[in-house]
Amino acid sequence: MSAEHLYEVDVNWVNDRVGMLSSTELTDEVSVATPPQFAKGVENIWSPEHLFTAAVNSCLMTTFLAIAENSRLEFESFNSRALGKLEIVDGKYIMSEVTLIPELTITSEEQREKALRVLQKSEAACLISNSIKSKIIFKPEIVVRSVIVAAV
Repeated sequence: MSAEHLYEVDVNWVNDRVGMLSSTELTDEVSVATPPQFAKGVENIWSPEHLFTAAVNSCLMTTFLAIAENSRLEFESFNSRALGKLEIVDGKYIMSEVTLIPELTITSEEQREKALRVLQKSEAACLISNSIKSKIIFKPEIVVRSVIVAAV
């Protein structure tokens, strides 16, 4: 595998404050617009701020899945919520921080320490988090769900 990869994304203006994202590498298109917090912003359409936050969150997931597999970590479910914070710093809007709140469900208390290490390693190795200036706040949650075996 090459050490360099390119990802092509096109955006075409549709109308008002709405555009359409596409890529020759993908089948789906995504509407994108100015978020409703800004003048003439549009509700219910992905914004650059949502996509920025989604990039960090989805990178955490894909990195976790690879590291969990390589670590042979057994888990029942993974989901993650991310909160991107937009604020004015030095007179400019920036995405100043992203809070990641992954929830990992495992079936054994004995796996808790390993699960936490895998989550922490995943956050540290996430290429998107490592590529941005935003502060990353990491709040992992681990749930142990007992497996109930029915007697026959």
